[in-house]
Amino acid sequence: MEHIDRKLAAGLLRIGAVLLRPDEPFTWASGWRSPIYCDNRRILSDPQLRSMVAEAFAEKVTALYPEAEVVAGVATGAIAHGVLAADRLGKPFVYVRPKPKDHGTGSQIEGNLPEGAKVVVIEDLISTGMSSLAAVDALRKAGAEVLGMVAIFTYGFDLAADRFKEAGVRLSTLSNYGSLIDEATSAGVVKASDAEVLRSWRLNPANWGND
Repeated sequence: MEHIDRKLAAGLLRIGAVLLRPDEPFTWASGWRSPIYCDNRRILSDPQLRSMVAEAFAEKVTALYPEAEVVAGVATGAIAHGVLAADRLGKPFVYVRPKPKDHGTGSQIEGNLPEGAKVVVIEDLISTGMSSLAAVDALRKAGAEVLGMVAIFTYGFDLAADRFKEAGVRLSTLSNYGSLIDEATSAGVVKASDAEVLRSWRLNPANWGND
């Protein structure tokens, strides 16, 4: 799907899935101050964008991982997107909980995951990468061969890139922070001066806005 990064960025802005507030930063659970808030759950409420994302996932998985046997979604944000992608690909689907259930079978992976299955992981948002890679670790411990991960959006932090490299996980995304800022600037959502502030945040998110 040509130029999916900018098309998806435009769609996220259109439906309000992304909010940009360089003058009134959000505070994340980690304590980081951020000029952006991204809620990809809103995609599910927009049929046009939902279909675009599902098709883009299917195309990306087919191109990068033709040998994939199972699609796995990271709970909870990527469950629906993973199901839609798996349906288009005609592949089985499982999802990975943040931790094992504390009742019943105590499962962390829901669905049928054959031993040694070649799995591609679907994620909605990559920030620091910790929760995404925890899902990969659970799949590997269950005997799966994780081929790689495809996500809707990434902030592009160096910290996350280092973690994925260390874990030996190939990460691909449909859109990214740079494309989002380019699209927001082009569309007049943010001023050129604000765009520079937004770009500076990604370089040092842990300390941004603390001076």
